[in-house]
This record gives sequence, structure tokens and C-alpha cells, in this order.
Amino acid sequence: MDRFEAMHTLLAAIDGGSLSAASRALGTPLPTISRRVSELEAHLGAQLLVRTSRKLILTEAGEAFVTTARRLLEELGEAERAASGEYRAPRGELLVTAPIMFGKLHVAPIVHEFLAAYPDVTVRLVLSDSVIDLAEAQVDVAVRIGHLPDSDLIARQVGHVRWVLCASATYLARRGEPEKPEALADHDCIAFEGLQTYRTWPVGKGPAERSITIRPRFSVNTADAVVAAAASGLGIARIMSYQAADAISAGRVKIILRDFSVPPIPVHLVHPPRRAQPLKRRAFLDYVVPRLTLALTAVRDVVEHARFFDELP
Repeated sequence: MDRFEAMHTLLAAIDGGSLSAASRALGTPLPTISRRVSELEAHLGAQLLVRTSRKLILTEAGEAFVTTARRLLEELGEAERAASGEYRAPRGELLVTAPIMFGKLHVAPIVHEFLAAYPDVTVRLVLSDSVIDLAEAQVDVAVRIGHLPDSDLIARQVGHVRWVLCASATYLARRGEPEKPEALADHDCIAFEGLQTYRTWPVGKGPAERSITIRPRFSVNTADAVVAAAASGLGIARIMSYQAADAISAGRVKIILRDFSVPPIPVHLVHPPRRAQPLKRRAFLDYVVPRLTLALTAVRDVVEHARFFDELP
């Protein structure tokens, strides 16, 4: 029995919630997965798992063993990376995650430039609007938009974004520009939603913060489709500033109800802590942070520049 292989298999089963999930994750037949776990239990002389029809439950001995196994495999990985030269020069693969549209617009172009500058590094960029568990998925760096919960993750802030309400000049000429958030209830709105509905929009800040119920004329589950609908004159959209920046800059949509904006939202790069930081990740952060900061500054300037022209007589 290969003990490291057995430990890896056990962790895959626990993280996936079943032996079948471990089989899929590792690309190994289910009977082999089951045999490895059974052989490990026999070797230890202890039951590690209680198998039910719906899930796996760790025994007390299993919980203690899994904690130690995770630490051992992490230390083994560190030793392998050190031996391969990962701590002497930027090299190896980086797994990076980011929200879908933010990643397309701002992260992917910077990654392209980074790869040209560091030919011994490869990047696997995963774009998802779900919050991915960095430790479980072994993510090296993640872009997070929003206020961060308390955790042991290391975070570097690169700027802010904000929600904006916007509509095309065509729509505003036809229906009039609302002067108060409450007027949104009488306007055609474009909702950013999927199978779940979100029919209230927060406005204001501090004591003036409140939610306004909207009446969507059109709903769609991607940000670029929301922007396109607003630009076509379908109605008023609530969208992130970085998502609408190009349309705002081109004059296809105009920001409205500025005085009732909610507070800006921070953008961070986060990564798990390590005793020794791989040079590939350090190089990536040093390259990406200033460039992403400039990109978000440009988005902020678009919004402020639009304010200037909106206020011209």
C-alpha cells in the first residue's frame, strides 16, 4: 500500500463527500478508491469513515488522522516545490480565480502580459462568480470583489468599484430621468438575475440607506447582456462600474441618481498563507497588483469624467 496515495484518496473522498466523488476527482475506478480506504483502515487498525447512503462521516480517529494527513501532504508538496526550484526562480503553474466579467475585462489581459514576461510560469485562470474555497481547490491567487470576512487569507487591496444606475439617452428622453430613487418603481428596469429573482435595489448610504422595489421589463443573468439592454434603450440598469465603464465612456449609457449611490466596494487579491512564498506567486502579485490598480483607477476616472459632462449646462 502506498500510504501517501491512500491519504490523498481519503482526503479526496472527504472533500468530495463520497467515494464516488473521489473517483471522479482522481480519475480512478470506484473499486480502487474503496480498496485504498479499506487498506488504510486495516493498516491503521482503526475505522476512519462511517459510510451512510448519503454521505461519509469521519470517526474521532478519522478526524485526527485527516488533520495530520493534510499537514503531511502540504509539507510534502512544499518540499517537492522547493526541490524543483520553485523557490529559486519563478516557474511552475499558478491557479488563479476571478469573477467572470471582471476576469475577462481586466485580469486575463494582464495575465497575457505576465506570461510573456515569465516564460517558465503557466497560469490556469478559472472565471467563476461563485466563491471558491482556496485551500480545497488549491488556488494560488483569487480576485475578490466585496468586503472580506475574517480569515487567515493574505489580502492586498487593488482598488474599489461601485454600483451605478444607468440608462441610455434614448430611454431617458422617452420616459424622463428620475430625480429620486422612489421614482424607479414607475420605470422599466433591467434586472441582473438568473433562476432566483432580485427585485429590490439598495440606494443611499448610512442613515439614508434603503431598498427600492423595481419592476423589471427585462431580466438576464450576465452583466454584458444587462449593459447591452440598457444601451439599446430597454430601461434602467443597476450594474457594477467596471462592467459599464466602456458603455459609459462611449456615451451609450448615462449614470443617473448619483447622489443616491451606495458606498464603493473594495477589490482584493487574496491568497493562502505559506511559510515560504513561491517565487511564481510573488512575481505574479508584483506584476498584477500595480496594473490592476491602474485599471481600476481608469474605471473610477471614467465614472468621474462622465459626472463632469453630465453636469455641463
